[in-house]
Amino acid sequence: MTLSFQVTDALREHVTRNVAQFPSRNQPGEGLKHAAVALAIVANEAGEGALLLTRRAPRLNAHAGQWALPGGRLDKGETPVEAALREMHEEVGLDVPSQHVIGVLDDYPTRSGYLITPVVIWAGADARLVPNPAEVASIHHVSFTELNRPDSPVFFNIPESERPVIRLLVEDSFVHAPTAAVMYQFREVCIHGRHTRVDHLEQPVFAWK
Repeated sequence: MTLSFQVTDALREHVTRNVAQFPSRNQPGEGLKHAAVALAIVANEAGEGALLLTRRAPRLNAHAGQWALPGGRLDKGETPVEAALREMHEEVGLDVPSQHVIGVLDDYPTRSGYLITPVVIWAGADARLVPNPAEVASIHHVSFTELNRPDSPVFFNIPESERPVIRLLVEDSFVHAPTAAVMYQFREVCIHGRHTRVDHLEQPVFAWK
């Protein structure tokens, strides 16, 4: 049976089952700042499942203008789920109840000193988005079809690391790790049910700071 990517109860059940069967891996993150990102499943104009992806505002102090999932640092006392929901609301105006959280994927340590926990969230077909101009330049819907492009991801080597670098092709641009690594694991685990690890995948050197 071929899975339909249309945003329906069947798609939600499919993703929920795959996440429940995936043994997500936490890391201690000693010396790292803990952050969370939202893998928010919405519908694009055609009704197909899609992830929300943003372009960061050009005047931000760090990683300005880069592709990013909604997210940020955990406030004191917050869980990754709470932080992902809060940051998603602050950045793109999407208010989703905690009951719509499907689960978490693997922690990903970054070269810039963060430990990122990806949180999978079902936002559904009627998500209303309002970008926060202080943080977000634009909001994009990356469809499940786009995530499954045959020419993406791309893996390559750099002299600065023994680990393979990953990048995804989205629209007419490249998305780099850590965002690319997290989205790739979403594709593998949530859509295809493949238990694929990504914490060994490298970031490009420009993202190390």
